[in-house]
Amino acid sequence: MAYKNEAQVFPSSINTLTIGIGDKAIAFGGENVLPLYTFDAPIEHRPKIGVAISDMGYIKGVPGIEKFYAGAENVIEMAKLAANMPGADFLVLCLDSANPNNGDKSIEECVDLVKKVLEAVDIPVAVEGCKNIEKDSRLLEKVAEAAQEGSDKNILILSAHEENYKAVATAAALAYGQNVTAESAVDINLAKQLNVLINVLGISPEKMMMNLGSAAAGYGFEYIASTIERVKMAALAQDDAMLKMPIITPVSSETWAVKESLASQEDYPEWGSAEARGVNMEVSTAAACLAAGSNAVILAHPDSVKTISELIDNLM
Repeated sequence: MAYKNEAQVFPSSINTLTIGIGDKAIAFGGENVLPLYTFDAPIEHRPKIGVAISDMGYIKGVPGIEKFYAGAENVIEMAKLAANMPGADFLVLCLDSANPNNGDKSIEECVDLVKKVLEAVDIPVAVEGCKNIEKDSRLLEKVAEAAQEGSDKNILILSAHEENYKAVATAAALAYGQNVTAESAVDINLAKQLNVLINVLGISPEKMMMNLGSAAAGYGFEYIASTIERVKMAALAQDDAMLKMPIITPVSSETWAVKESLASQEDYPEWGSAEARGVNMEVSTAAACLAAGSNAVILAHPDSVKTISELIDNLM
């Protein structure tokens, strides 16, 4: 008997969120099928790739990254190079130096840098805070305000947490019309609760994305994958309005921090090239996130970005 494909198309769809302006704007979400199931129904908005750069420079000691950014004398020049990286859809500027334990750069200095980056690149931009809850509450409000000044750049703010969602989400989405990511800790119930709390503030789910957490492959990643899958199924099969936001997953910050990526070839000659190991860890984690249901992954290495972009092209 000949095989007959029975398409599984759901009655509900993931929300569509757009960042950027004009011809360079990109959209996340919108699908009503399982991740990458283009054989069941067309997926209008392919998964996107963000390239992460830090205001403290690139990852040191990794030849491919050092080579790519060779000649860049400051963060602005790094941003221009990252924006033109083959396969990049948007730029992620991480304001790590604002952390009180990592330089404690002033909010004014950070906002000035954001303004310069927004003017220097023509692709959409997401801005991540310094991972200090108190500092980010003030910092990300000013970032959202700066993005609105002049022509609205329509950026994505990463991230609103349970501890500071009122300040961050209200400033980003209500006061200044930007988009915001709700970040929770690898739990479907925590994710939904935070989305509900942000929605109660008057913020539309169409202005929100979700960061459900991240981990490198082999480091508790099964919890990440299962949480993403559960959220996606609740959104599509159960039409849960508080879980229909597109999902974004930071990958590079996790994969370039594990031993397999950091250990030198001199210390572990049997492991081979440290750069190849790190790229393989980044690629395998990103591919698994996309298969689970992420609508966007954030990467760092140019080889990883190129490989994942080609993977998406072949599957779309």
